[in-house]
Amino acid sequence: MRHILCCLLLLSSAGGIARAEMIDLTHAVVVAPPGMSGPEQKAVQMLVDEVWKRTWVRWNVANKPPSPPVAMVVISPQALLPEAYRELIPDSATAAEGFCIKSTPSSGVVVAGNDARGVLFGVGRLLRELRMTRGSILLPGGSSIQTAPAYALRGHQLGYRPKVNTYDGWTPDMYEQYIRDLAVFGANAIELMPPRTDDAANSPHFTLSQIDMMEAVSRIADSYGIDLWIWYPAMDRDYSKPATVEKALAEWGEVFARLPRIDAVFVPGGDPGHTQPKYLMALLEKQTQVLHKTHPDAQMWMSPQSFTPEWMAEFLDIMKQEPAWLTGLVYGPQNRIGLPELRAAVPTKYPIRHYPDITHSIRCQFAVPDWDVAYAITEEREVINPRPRDFARICRMFDDYTPGFLTYSEGCNDDVNKTVWSALGWNPEADVAGILREYARYFIGPAFEEGFAQVLLSLERNWQGPLLTNAGVATTLEQIRQLQAEATPQVLLIWRFQQAVYRAYYDAFLRERLIYETALEDQAMQALRNAAEVGPDLALDLAETILERALTEPAARDLRARVFEMAEALYQSIRMQLSVPRYQAIDAGRGGNLDLIDRPLNNRNWLEAQFDEIRAIESPREQLKRIDTIVNWTNPGPGGYYDDLGDTQNQPHLVRLDVEDPEFRTTPRIGFSYGTQYRTSWVRFAETIYETPLFMQYDDLDPAGEYKVRVTYAGDRGRNRIRLSADGAEVHPYIQKPSPSRPQEFDVPKQATADSKLTLTFQQESGSGGAGRGCQVAEVWLIKK
Repeated sequence: MRHILCCLLLLSSAGGIARAEMIDLTHAVVVAPPGMSGPEQKAVQMLVDEVWKRTWVRWNVANKPPSPPVAMVVISPQALLPEAYRELIPDSATAAEGFCIKSTPSSGVVVAGNDARGVLFGVGRLLRELRMTRGSILLPGGSSIQTAPAYALRGHQLGYRPKVNTYDGWTPDMYEQYIRDLAVFGANAIELMPPRTDDAANSPHFTLSQIDMMEAVSRIADSYGIDLWIWYPAMDRDYSKPATVEKALAEWGEVFARLPRIDAVFVPGGDPGHTQPKYLMALLEKQTQVLHKTHPDAQMWMSPQSFTPEWMAEFLDIMKQEPAWLTGLVYGPQNRIGLPELRAAVPTKYPIRHYPDITHSIRCQFAVPDWDVAYAITEEREVINPRPRDFARICRMFDDYTPGFLTYSEGCNDDVNKTVWSALGWNPEADVAGILREYARYFIGPAFEEGFAQVLLSLERNWQGPLLTNAGVATTLEQIRQLQAEATPQVLLIWRFQQAVYRAYYDAFLRERLIYETALEDQAMQALRNAAEVGPDLALDLAETILERALTEPAARDLRARVFEMAEALYQSIRMQLSVPRYQAIDAGRGGNLDLIDRPLNNRNWLEAQFDEIRAIESPREQLKRIDTIVNWTNPGPGGYYDDLGDTQNQPHLVRLDVEDPEFRTTPRIGFSYGTQYRTSWVRFAETIYETPLFMQYDDLDPAGEYKVRVTYAGDRGRNRIRLSADGAEVHPYIQKPSPSRPQEFDVPKQATADSKLTLTFQQESGSGGAGRGCQVAEVWLIKK
């Protein structure tokens, strides 16, 4: 763990300043000495503005201290600090971006930055410590802070494009406010996207053209003195052609020339863009020259994302030649080798920036572990997703391999995660609950410091374990309802508060509906079990009527209505697009989860499709056989075993390693792929990535018995072929997965079970690029013949 210059006296449980006697700064004057730079003056303006928004108190700014007894808030870089306050600053306070804060009961507080950014982040820390309510500004007495950041780079992607479901509706003023919010918690960089990516060319929400917004945000970043990166994918088909390269050089050059500030350009090797490394690196060498025409100090970075094994080997060979134009590498999603392996494989002269995906929940780099299928098929990939403790662990895991991060973000659904990463980028040992208390105090208000912080932690716990038995979901809803009852109209309009309300009600609605629809399916299955007595037609009709109660007598409509109300509130407050027809989101799975809220949470769709097929059968005997198959779907027969590999409560034979592996490189994770007429057990499945096998282990088998395996493959199709072996002996060669999913049966070689044990090994063909998904197994029956 890296160390940090950080001396905080009188610490509280929140990781800030203890609740000592308060200093009243309500009528203070801000003292900012003459000669401050533009970004330093911007920091002072930020302080005055943000205090006024929360208190209606407009602090005056003076160039010199007023006469006593007026309280002062002195904001200054060390080089310009008035002589009277220099003795408050330790001699060791020199680290880049660091600052000191000292309060004195007689005069107020001094914020001294080690440099211009130190002034900005010192102001941000002061804002986090102030207790601001309407007409009152208090600071705990005895404040003494000396600190500097652990990571040199702490930033977030803020791409203005349709896919992000929020940013594309913003104005430059909204961008500036969000950049301020990030800086308050220590972020020193943002990353934009060019006009041409893998996204749609336009959005109905755009307030400016993409290039005009890039220019505006670049100016904003420059005014605060923070770094401006561009994520710039190489989108053309064939960069081996000189004409294609020349066109790209001209296109990129026009973008570079429009922006007043560019500190770095990051080009992903894939996702999107799929160019062989030798052609990609040649292109980027030329693009670096183009970049330097208008931004001579700007850096060029790239990532080996989505590379096949052959391309990765080629890339590593190029890196051994140590290209002089390349500043560093980026480690992000869809990387074939892990960050420690990448660090060991490339020359140490190249820093590796972390590019963690903090915005997605499934089919992503850091999927929610063992997410309940009800959440996965409704809240989907881009939902409001506070995961403070999960991401704190992930951030700390990669501490030794990188000088910093710029996170992958596609909207403000991950706002809490951004704050946690920013704060831990400053101090990796900061208490997560303390960060959330500061978040709540600053963005919602001092009265909500504890309650809202606990709601954010509770929302993360809502996603842990089976939803059906997670009684904490109801507790979370009661917590947010209590906060709503205590909130002023102004608090109810705060979008961060609205996000928590949306999620709490959505989660609670899902659980109520899951309980109800699970019971309906149990009743329907009981009706089917009576088919032999009452006849197949009557049994089918009764079962279908029971299942249809989910539509004719729906559960928890009051909770559902509240979710829709909050979706409208979020569109009005932050332009969050939670529905395709209502708010023109780009896709239901890309943030428009309001459109998915009514997806069945049981097997209703699949069952009703089966009922239609059974009714078309003329023979009652054959109808009963089909009904019996449904009723006994999970019954493997005497001496057999059944595993639903996407259900953590029903996968006893799946081998899962007890390792810290948030990317699931070495152990299976639960994956999801929704189909409208799939069984729930086909929507969820166990999966491994790239060449990692998936193992199932059986013991206590009959050594004299013969077995067959029935298996349902799921998930990605296309080129993802899969092979099954039993104790090394082939059960079936590489085959395409059936589409749509369906069970298949294969004999198990008798010698594989002769020792009473069996290991089944599933593996996809090697050499895949992209995300590496493909070894995806939904159900396995081991059936004794």
